Amino acid sequence: MNWDLPTPFVIDLAVAADDIDGLGHANNAVYVSWLERCAWRHSQSLGLDLSEYRRLDRAMAVVRHEVDYLASAYEGDELQVATWIIESDQKLRMSRHFQLIRPADGVTLLRAKTTFVCIELSTGKPKRMPQEFLEGYGPAVINR
Repeated sequence: MNWDLPTPFVIDLAVAADDIDGLGHANNAVYVSWLERCAWRHSQSLGLDLSEYRRLDRAMAVVRHEVDYLASAYEGDELQVATWIIESDQKLRMSRHFQLIRPADGVTLLRAKTTFVCIELSTGKPKRMPQEFLEGYGPAVINR
């Protein structure tokens, strides 16, 4: 696969009938849900699942999505979405890059960047990342 950056975290997806909108292709909101699914699976693979977030009283909450829709996905398409942590101040903010590819023809359907801020779950207010986040999420790929 022609990924934008080295060593991606990748999940496989299949476009279902429910993903298709009135224009006959996957709805833009579905693409965003795929990004969320990929980010969560990556976090879980790093040992940072919802139960760990609750234990730490911290979470990474989305503050901004930037999405470039480059091509359409259709029912039955098999896709791969990749993510990388590309920026982290190791305090409050971190950003992920995403790339969505259709392996059958190698076309990149989407590129996106999501910015997160660390919050305290009990208050919803921004709080410094705990050590477990610093260790689990590690340094940004651009710093490696």
